[in-house]
Amino acid sequence: MNIINKQRAILFLLVPMILVAGCSGWNPDKPNQNQSVNESDETIARFKKMDPSLNTFFDRAYGFAVFSNVGKGAIIVGGAYGKGKVYRGGRIIGSASMTQVTVGAQLGGQSYSELIFFKDEKAFDRFKSNKLEFDAQVSAVAAKYGGAASASYEDGVAVFVMTKAGLMFEASVGGQSFSYTPNP
Repeated sequence: MNIINKQRAILFLLVPMILVAGCSGWNPDKPNQNQSVNESDETIARFKKMDPSLNTFFDRAYGFAVFSNVGKGAIIVGGAYGKGKVYRGGRIIGSASMTQVTVGAQLGGQSYSELIFFKDEKAFDRFKSNKLEFDAQVSAVAAKYGGAASASYEDGVAVFVMTKAGLMFEASVGGQSFSYTPNP
């Protein structure tokens, strides 16, 4: 098989994975606002079921953000995007979007959920003022039974992820940035 046919075969396999990852949360039959609230509640329940030790973070965090569906795809240069809800005091106070750009040895597509806990008001205010960005040094903890028990905050933030679908091979650097919008 020559190099052009190999590239075509890789693209043939990769494009469906990226489409699955990017569209995994889309459902045209549900109203958008109610759907995102329901998705947030369902995502929180899935995280708690996967790892009951996360309850400590939910109980003690100053606030948190839930990104139910983050779609990610890459061929050397990668990108990810997701929308979420922001909680404080047990209620939704706003919404947020997350974008990610990475560069390096990476190939594939996936969708995942992400939880971000804020230890204190200072970290939460950085997020709300759109000044929170994660670089390659911030590591997310993969949600698994008991994993949160040994997790800790880094610079006032703790991040947990749970893969939903797809496959990603990755050795890259990059970062995530966030945009917060308060409820009216």
